[in-house]
Amino acid sequence: MNKEFNQIFPLGEKNDTYAQYFIGQSYLSMLTTDRIGIANVTFEPGCRNNWHIHHKGGQILLCTAGRGYYQEWGKPAQEMKPGDVINIPPEVKHWHGATPDSWFSHLAVEIPAEGSSNQWLEEVNEQEYSRLK
Repeated sequence: MNKEFNQIFPLGEKNDTYAQYFIGQSYLSMLTTDRIGIANVTFEPGCRNNWHIHHKGGQILLCTAGRGYYQEWGKPAQEMKPGDVINIPPEVKHWHGATPDSWFSHLAVEIPAEGSSNQWLEEVNEQEYSRLK
């Protein structure tokens, strides 16, 4: 990890449980599961998750360290940096992860809702990812 990457929450363990839905290495530290799930998710440079949809509840991302991307289906990717907040409504297809040259961490807040679920979809196209600036 590079010395310019200062995260304030624990790195956690290698994210083996969800590794099949990520390109590259990510780490997961569950900060709380009491009433609402909040996880610190850390991405090594170039790591990103697959396209996915949060059904019913949605998600909020609180960017805490490094540089990353967030993209909704059919829209351009946006860069994320510490202090950015992304509010992802339910049923929106999206992905998020690190830039090619930076570690990245965000808190992922799962919005509770009856019958909520995540649907994991296809990988982020390598050609499209490599064109992001």
